[in-house]
Amino acid sequence: MNLDRLRKLLVALQNGEVSVNEAIDRLRSLPFEDLDYAKIDTHRSLRKGFPEVILCPGKSGEQVAEIATRLLRHGGPVVATKANQEHFEAIKSQQADAVYYEKARIVLLGSPVQKMTDRVVLVVSAGTSDVPVAEEAAVTAEIMGNTVERLFDVGVAGIHRLLENTDRLFRANVIVAVAGMEGALPSVVAGLVDAPVIAVPTSVGYGASFNGLAALLGMLNSCSTGLAVVNIDNGFGAGYFASVINHLGD
Repeated sequence: MNLDRLRKLLVALQNGEVSVNEAIDRLRSLPFEDLDYAKIDTHRSLRKGFPEVILCPGKSGEQVAEIATRLLRHGGPVVATKANQEHFEAIKSQQADAVYYEKARIVLLGSPVQKMTDRVVLVVSAGTSDVPVAEEAAVTAEIMGNTVERLFDVGVAGIHRLLENTDRLFRANVIVAVAGMEGALPSVVAGLVDAPVIAVPTSVGYGASFNGLAALLGMLNSCSTGLAVVNIDNGFGAGYFASVINHLGD
């Protein structure tokens, strides 16, 4: 954290040289904590409304645990994504109340955001193999204070399963549609509803799916309107975006 800049700002505020609103604007871009291997953005919640989230792959358990502990000092919730058992146990050794959502591979420290709306985020998966990414989206949206419903294994190979649940599709305020293989489900869903649909391609599929690239390209080339696409296996990004949309107007 740049303490010298912070002190100067506080002095300017006390002397009436800047207003409270101007001070807040400057604080938005001021502090971070330098751990050498990571520079922790301690004021992301002030700028974005939610704290920095830890992406675990490539980091040791000890590194993830230290980053999580430092972030928690600035207020929660603290979220670690794509976490394995090693990451969770390292965090748990320092923060006994840490919770591991194993299917979603998410670790949570602190309490979820209090729900501010009853508007529904519906997370839909094409197949059971897509559930881990779908759960990542669902848990992310729940932690961010949303009412979340799940509708899994309703892909186009048995489209009657989806059509029997159109009442749930029509009731949702935002839909996250998760699919691997050819990635057709989001296009079908977006063609049925007037709610925004966030498409998530997964790396599930046989050889020519190219680890999710075929699904990604299919979703990007959709002719359905009201459809946005995140990157392969990015359930967290989809859940976060769904939350932003769902809280508009609060």
